[in-house]
Amino acid sequence: MRTPLFKPVLLIASLLCTAALVQAQEAPAAPEPPPALPATPWEAPPLQPFTATYQAMYKGKEAGDATMRVTHTGGAQWRVDMQVVGRRGFASVLGLNLEQSTVFEKQGDTYVPLSQATVRKGLFLGKKVTGTYNWQAGTAQWLGDLKKERTVPIPLQRGDQSALLLNLAIMRDARPGGQMHYRYVDVGRVRQHDYQAAPDTENVQVGDLSYNALRVYRTNGGNDETILWIANGVPTPVRILQREDGEDRIDLRLIEYQGV
Repeated sequence: MRTPLFKPVLLIASLLCTAALVQAQEAPAAPEPPPALPATPWEAPPLQPFTATYQAMYKGKEAGDATMRVTHTGGAQWRVDMQVVGRRGFASVLGLNLEQSTVFEKQGDTYVPLSQATVRKGLFLGKKVTGTYNWQAGTAQWLGDLKKERTVPIPLQRGDQSALLLNLAIMRDARPGGQMHYRYVDVGRVRQHDYQAAPDTENVQVGDLSYNALRVYRTNGGNDETILWIANGVPTPVRILQREDGEDRIDLRLIEYQGV
């Protein structure tokens, strides 16, 4: 029975509290603790060329490598590329061996997509899709290995982002406790992406490195969760995690990055 144990536990706790009060009355006042150091202010990284290498995990197992690269192609024009190479046996499951790129312009603080391309490589077949964001006509359209309904022109809205530009936009916009809202227009589809940043940074272990990073997560993905961790001074997410039905699925962990 638990009842006999309950009162002694309460009694011990009471005695400890009483003893602590007696010591506090008899002992001299403790010196005041030093003032806490001010928190490091959050600074969004500027758009800059870089190359980042990620370790790709699938359900907790190493599955391949990923490289994200941002290059300045001249004037206001930039390009962001992502290449994912899967180990044999994982490529078909993950859809790895994938190359994506988006050419965009930086107009003030806005990233404006101009073109997008996706190449998926397989053992027996490959798929290629290209898209154009025609801002004069106000439409975006994709052609290639797609279902017919995804080749229909999509009306554009200011602020529309491609999949790759979402990463850069979150890096630009995230602030502790802040909310972010984006319209995703890519590969013939339109989706609303809403994100929430945690109120404070947290320690994130990525390989042998530890980052004081801000966690940003999608709030309207349903069973498909997307979580990013971004750190001061790092121009790309230090970790990108995709979860399905509450379980980790694809996990990209930053191994190395360098300016170009």
